[in-house]
Amino acid sequence: MATMVLHKGERFERVYVNEPVDLHIVQEAGSQVKIHVVNVPKDIKDPKDFKDLKDVRNTIVVEQTGEGCETEIYALAYLHGDDAVTTETHVTHAVGGGTSNQLIKFVLNDTSRGHFIGDLKIAQDAQKTEAHQTNRNLLLSEDAQMRTQPQLEIYADDVKATHGASTGQLDESALFYMQQRGIGKQKARQLLVNAFMKDVIEAISPQNSAIREQLIAHIDSES
Repeated sequence: MATMVLHKGERFERVYVNEPVDLHIVQEAGSQVKIHVVNVPKDIKDPKDFKDLKDVRNTIVVEQTGEGCETEIYALAYLHGDDAVTTETHVTHAVGGGTSNQLIKFVLNDTSRGHFIGDLKIAQDAQKTEAHQTNRNLLLSEDAQMRTQPQLEIYADDVKATHGASTGQLDESALFYMQQRGIGKQKARQLLVNAFMKDVIEAISPQNSAIREQLIAHIDSES
């Protein structure tokens, strides 16, 4: 894993779609990182081209070594068949005044398998830090499997930090409500799945609007 150093005030933003991700970023004061990782079963340029998502591993390591850094990590895996994706994040606040936000989502169908490993550390000297880590997972099949391993280590006193993980199925009451209004069951299921995924996609910045719109259209085309 190569190391990238962001110097004072620099910004790094990238959207990875069905690309292997292996990042180690060191942030100096005031630098900004925004990363999107999207794993979907088809190529968004050619929806007929299925991607092999078996044993995919995404690893993102970010170290904030300067004050006032910002880190945003978004990841979405939409898995079918026997797909298997692991997304692993390690975010360290070594000094204070920084922020980090992680939103990781998995949607699992058939016999697919997902695994999230999230390590968030706030050092003793990292006062005035704000850090949030959220992992939400949606199981569409009884045979799909999800493992989630969030870990939060806080050694500073004056911080705001949260983490949460949830795994569940589609809201049956919402499905019933939509069907009562004339929407077929399969269509209703897909609309709810799309809504679950879209906040990750819509968080892509305007300067990457082309890829954002492609991904939204790609997800909508599944309904």
